[in-house]
Amino acid sequence: MSSVSAVETFENFMEELLNLLVSNAIHLFELVGVIVLIVAGIRGVINYIKHDPMVRLNLAKGMALCLEFKLGSEILRTVIVRDLSEIAIVGAIILLRAALTFLLHWEIKNEEAEAEANLNKEVRELKSQQISEQQEKLDDRNEN
Repeated sequence: MSSVSAVETFENFMEELLNLLVSNAIHLFELVGVIVLIVAGIRGVINYIKHDPMVRLNLAKGMALCLEFKLGSEILRTVIVRDLSEIAIVGAIILLRAALTFLLHWEIKNEEAEAEANLNKEVRELKSQQISEQQEKLDDRNEN
């Protein structure tokens, strides 16, 4: 009977250890996610004031990173839930956060494509301007 008691004691110890580790990891992930969101928000406000054209892209990237940490904490939370209703709630939260992450990544992709298109347009305009200037110089030389 003492061997069963030792096994139960070991199982209880391992369960408590797992709960402690997972709970602390969840809080750490949540904290990092909040810090990332705060920093991204502050940078977003500063860049908005400076009229930075990349403000939306940078803010979306910060929000996406925040959601990744929050999603990680929810996945860890599935380890310690005991009730079916808790699993349903955590599952719904995971789906919601995954959907938000997907939408943010879609927004980031569109913003990056738009920024690249604007950059390419500026490069083409600059090249066109340089070619025009070179042509004018050649024309001036030919006239002299």
